[in-house]
Amino acid sequence: MSLRYSIVGLGKLGASMAAAIAKRGFPVIGVDINQHAVELVNAGRAPVQETNLDETIAASRERLRATMSHREAILNSDLTFVIVPTPSDARGAFSLQYAAWAFREIGRALAEKGDYHNVVLTSTVLPGATRYGLLPILERESGKQCGRDFGLCYSPEFIALGSIIRDFLNPDFTLIGEQDEQAGAQLEACYAQITENHAPSKRMSLENAELTKIAVNTYVTTKITFANMLADLCERIPGGDIDVVSNALGLDRRIGRRYLTGGLGYGGPCFPRDNVALSFIARALGTQADLADTTDAMNRRLAVRIVEGLRPHLQQGSTVAVLGLAYKPFSSVIEESQGIYLAKALSETGVRVIAYDPLANEPARAQLRDHAIVLESVVDCLTQADVVLITTPDPIFQGLTARDFDASGRQITVIDFWRLLDKELAGRANIRYVPFGRSIDDAGNGARLATLWECLPTHKKDLR
Repeated sequence: MSLRYSIVGLGKLGASMAAAIAKRGFPVIGVDINQHAVELVNAGRAPVQETNLDETIAASRERLRATMSHREAILNSDLTFVIVPTPSDARGAFSLQYAAWAFREIGRALAEKGDYHNVVLTSTVLPGATRYGLLPILERESGKQCGRDFGLCYSPEFIALGSIIRDFLNPDFTLIGEQDEQAGAQLEACYAQITENHAPSKRMSLENAELTKIAVNTYVTTKITFANMLADLCERIPGGDIDVVSNALGLDRRIGRRYLTGGLGYGGPCFPRDNVALSFIARALGTQADLADTTDAMNRRLAVRIVEGLRPHLQQGSTVAVLGLAYKPFSSVIEESQGIYLAKALSETGVRVIAYDPLANEPARAQLRDHAIVLESVVDCLTQADVVLITTPDPIFQGLTARDFDASGRQITVIDFWRLLDKELAGRANIRYVPFGRSIDDAGNGARLATLWECLPTHKKDLR
């Protein structure tokens, strides 16, 4: 079986999937309402910033093209992935407005098509959205019946921005929610040809797949938040070290080491909203998702607590450098970024804030405006800063040396939320190095523990 593919939506995920599938040797047509994005793909260039996307598109030009016509794409392909925005609405649910419009266009094209076509929704939605919100649109606009004339699946991807192509081609598993057996079997066979690592597929109902997607993200954020809670505790016990604790925890096969690092809170376009969405669907179905609510609340409180904890290190008129403005390394996305939040909150304390990010400088400038000055290099930041915050574990920051910090010639405080520079900066005379998640006041922490336990009886005569 060798199918032709179309991808509706050429954003970061859609463009990367289109390039990856073309790289694997299959013809792909991308669809987008943005003429500039279509022109860039047809010129062999990436329409968005993403790791290895430019070169992957350039290497697959003979198999990849783009159009603004849904009709053209559907009539010239066998399977369509729909990857359009599903933004959060005021309730915390995922809006179907863009997906509904795409499904109308696809349905109208299906009305002209004689052979079987499989439609695969990849955008994140909540349980019931595919069957009850979008399937009726396809059947109404096409005049055809799902399961007989065309197929419908829900198959979200588990990828991370900055590594989409690698993650898509090498997933832990592929998730397939199927309206009927034929559609699911076809999609499973397609994934077997597209992916590089022979990942297993899990096929299930549409609703189970929709719940599984948001459940995965919510579980991961719970694990991140748990690690951040432990990091806070480690700072308060003598010799406390989140890396020592999490390395031990990770050896337990029930837990595992991934996402137990302990650092700043999670951000980005998916994690924060998925907790809120899970809570919404729980309430809508007559129950509660208290754990999701608590995770979201704790994640938002963490940044507030950090700003309060920074106050002893700040003086009126001092300059604070925020290194890392994207929500994670290898990405230009600043949505729900902890670095952006800290830059804004710190500017309200009266300090001068400067900042830098390897990829996110331009969107950060627009977001920060009067809150911070975004500079063009790490060096520019270090030569001006009295306090440096390392907010993402980017390799550029991990490669800094003590000599880089010495350039200013004055005392500098470095607050390292990911403990990247412990070996390089700890113990330096002109650097006050503060690793997040580790005790820096063993005497004070020990005294608090001693006070806590000193009331215990210590002699036999006390044991009456």
